[in-house]
Amino acid sequence: MKTVKIILGSGSPRRKQLLSDMGFEVEVYSLDIDESYPVNLPCEEVADYISTRKMEALKEMKNDSSILLTADTTVILKKQILGKPGDRKNAKLMLKELSGKIHSVNTAVKICYKGKTIGIRSFTDVFFNKLNDEQIDFYVSQFNPFDKAGAYGIQDWLGLICVNKIRGSYTNVVGLPTDECYNSIYKLLNS
Repeated sequence: MKTVKIILGSGSPRRKQLLSDMGFEVEVYSLDIDESYPVNLPCEEVADYISTRKMEALKEMKNDSSILLTADTTVILKKQILGKPGDRKNAKLMLKELSGKIHSVNTAVKICYKGKTIGIRSFTDVFFNKLNDEQIDFYVSQFNPFDKAGAYGIQDWLGLICVNKIRGSYTNVVGLPTDECYNSIYKLLNS
């Protein structure tokens, strides 16, 4: 197979790694966009809204014949979005909220090539075991999950000890539903 280059409109090292692991050459463009959204927007549509805004910004920066990809991931618990905590206190509060509960991880992806855009929306249910304060304190102090939606990464220590099971795509929880992305990229290239 020939090497395909992707322009990734995301600073996420996890998304870059997943695309590289799929065999793509990845060039990263970090986007500085306002990630706020209308307050009346249903939480299941927020990731799609933000991913679309990212794609609009990326198209302005890079409008050649490259494959462009943007994504956004939200963690949804009880019809509320748990964003990136930003600090230790918020991370601990989020993890206490998630403890012993089921939440949904929604990743929305936009892939654009030569004026055609494909949108992907992937939902995964994540079942968390109960966490005690010692586990939460350890995780937050050792893994600094301040840039992760919901204050955790399924691929690190907390995912190993706390995630009882998932229903849906594992890589979606990491930040990119890889099977759907891979197939969509090749669908665009061959259309």
